[in-house]
Amino acid sequence: MPNKDERLVLWFDELEIADVPLVGGKNAALGEMYRTLVPLGVRVPNGFAITARAYRHFFKETGLDKKVDEILHGLDTRSLKDLQKRAKLVRTAIVGAELPNDLQSEIVSAYNKLSSAYDDGVDTDVAVRSSATAEDLPDASFAGQQDTYLNVRGALQLMDSVRRCIASLFTDRAISYRADKGFSHMDVALSVGVQKMVRSDKAGSGIMFTLDTETGFDGIIVISSTWGLGELIVQGRVIPDEFMVWKQGLREGKESIIERRMSNKKSKMIYSKDGIKEIKCSVNEALSWSLTNQEVIELAGFGLKIEEHFSSVRGKASPMDIEWAKDGVTNELFIVQARPETVHANSDKNVIRKYVLKEKGKAILEGAAVGNRIGAGVVRVIRDAKRIGEFKKGEVLVTEMTDPDWEPIMKIASAIITDKGGRTSHAAIVSRELGIPCIVGTERATKLIKTGREVTVDCSAGQLGTVYEELLPFEVNEENITDIPKTRTHVMINVGSPDEAFKNHALPALGVGLGRLEFIIASHIGIHPNALIAYPKLPNKKLVKEIEARTEGYADKKEFYVEKVAQGVARIAAAFHPHDVIIRFSDFKTNEYRKLLGGQDYEPEEENPMLGWRGASRYYDPKFKEAFGLECKAIKRVREVFGLTNVVPMIPFCRTVDEGKKVIEVMKENGLDRESDKSLRLYVMCEIPSNVLLADKFLDIFDGMSIGSNDLTQLTLGLDRDSGIVSGISNENDEALKLLLVSVIDKCKARGKYIGICGQAPSDYPDFAALLVKHGIESISLNPDVLINTIKRIATEEAKQGGKVGLS
Repeated sequence: MPNKDERLVLWFDELEIADVPLVGGKNAALGEMYRTLVPLGVRVPNGFAITARAYRHFFKETGLDKKVDEILHGLDTRSLKDLQKRAKLVRTAIVGAELPNDLQSEIVSAYNKLSSAYDDGVDTDVAVRSSATAEDLPDASFAGQQDTYLNVRGALQLMDSVRRCIASLFTDRAISYRADKGFSHMDVALSVGVQKMVRSDKAGSGIMFTLDTETGFDGIIVISSTWGLGELIVQGRVIPDEFMVWKQGLREGKESIIERRMSNKKSKMIYSKDGIKEIKCSVNEALSWSLTNQEVIELAGFGLKIEEHFSSVRGKASPMDIEWAKDGVTNELFIVQARPETVHANSDKNVIRKYVLKEKGKAILEGAAVGNRIGAGVVRVIRDAKRIGEFKKGEVLVTEMTDPDWEPIMKIASAIITDKGGRTSHAAIVSRELGIPCIVGTERATKLIKTGREVTVDCSAGQLGTVYEELLPFEVNEENITDIPKTRTHVMINVGSPDEAFKNHALPALGVGLGRLEFIIASHIGIHPNALIAYPKLPNKKLVKEIEARTEGYADKKEFYVEKVAQGVARIAAAFHPHDVIIRFSDFKTNEYRKLLGGQDYEPEEENPMLGWRGASRYYDPKFKEAFGLECKAIKRVREVFGLTNVVPMIPFCRTVDEGKKVIEVMKENGLDRESDKSLRLYVMCEIPSNVLLADKFLDIFDGMSIGSNDLTQLTLGLDRDSGIVSGISNENDEALKLLLVSVIDKCKARGKYIGICGQAPSDYPDFAALLVKHGIESISLNPDVLINTIKRIATEEAKQGGKVGLS
């Protein structure tokens, strides 16, 4: 048997990751997985690779090597016309050439052997995929640069597909991309993979990343899924369902799907007698999950094994970009491709770069944000790739969707906005790689924004990207976290929206001192919980229809509420695991609850909502008790089902010890019981003078306190913090407040109970921070924008006061 590097065809079980020079990145990865991970339960369809030696043999025997070199000599990729003309000449020459007889013979022999293992043993259906020898390397992502042919049957169709795959090494986009990356056209060869088809046209398919593609947070696996073939996802013609799975919970055997997002999947791609075609999804398909929870967990398990294996092989963390498919005949899930993720894997983890919009303008439209940057420029609307020559460097590209033909202008755009597509569409993948802000799935950008208009594209605020009118000023701040000093005081972070959590995961914070449940309710639910509880018996039929529209896919509306709250909490908890994440139960006032859909039917109008029916007083009240129970069930799910036991619930605005006892009983009724769950702790906000004066009695029933300096200030000084008239009288730095703080810190420390603060005062007032440090407060929780500067201030104070400095 000849050596591997002398062979024209190699089977997957003969390949390993070191064989990239022989069979390219895709095929080497497929071989590595087939050989090592199939025995561990990861399903990978069998197949074989037509090697790079076969490619060079084909070029030499037919004279294509000299011909292609002549055609591309002197190419200027900046001239689109020249690029298009030469690339077409090369592809035509390749497709028209005949494969050498010895190569044809080996391909047919391997194909017949593969066919004998499936179906009736004759002409099985296969996928024919290109695998360039420079493709999918950790420092040179060539994702989507070459072609794939699906549902190929018979030797003649196979040979034609092989030639077309080879020709796709010389598409306009591939030539341009290769030139920009510094690869010689003659040094890069192509291998072709021939793999047993997975009949995903009868089920579904998608993409899986083993990190969050927008923030680089590597604690989750993100799965995109749709019905039929996966091409519509990449092309951006369908927004897929999306699932997030927390890795550590997965390792522990938990069903740790910490987020599910259903899309309206309007169409799918299937096979037909005439080839591949796009058809409409049924109403049931469009509004149902394309994967079950069990399938999500199985897929995520595959992804975790793949990442762990390739990380071991490469000797460093290796997040992966994986394509998967479900066979509608066998109902089995398969991995059909895997490549290294390159954008975040190659970034400097010690440098935090934050884009900040210095002023807000008029918002034009919104969509899914890709990356976390800001860009601005003059709009150029282009609907057809034939017109990309009109695009000028620095403009904002606005289009329906992109494909690889658009890449020559995408790389010179200041930002990109599309009507269609999700976070795994072509526009998203390329923008992410290029570091260009991109907003996808706006649905109406090409209709709403005209060429010549000046806009700012803001992707810095989480998952939702916003297009603003005019060129708005913004800045880019960089901080090297290796320069951040260590402190003995635990410095934590305040998190409002769950969308902020992954974005801030790299900040040097020891957990979350305040996670606000009301932010999740307002932004991810928007419906009063009592309206969901009363559905469908609500007398207001218009309200019923509005609830139905917002809760598609959920027959049980209470389950919708529980799941959305649980998922929001889980995102925050996963981002900062294993550190404590303190989640405050909802602290809406009645005027804020009234703003939720259906809220006016359940909330009274109060003269001063700040001092009215809020916090603990709601939780045991018969008018809200069941709604609070839904919050408890959500926290229970996060801790027990997802496995995020670092979540610590906290009761806000608890006026009396008796109120605290009543709330604890309601929590027990809904499964949050410290007697049965020994790891569960329960904190109370210290924001009312009674909390300080009766601290010992509160600490008899709670495990710790978190100081809310805003409310404690207004109630100590008797001023309404919402009033512009009296707001200037005093602030958190008032002497009366300081006396209360020192008292409660000392009492908590004497009892060995947790004491922290979650307000702005430590960052605003140096004396305030110094006081807290002097009295040994356990933790200070801050907003992300002031975290690093305040850490430096705290370290300075600790140094002044002496004592051993601990780890931050």
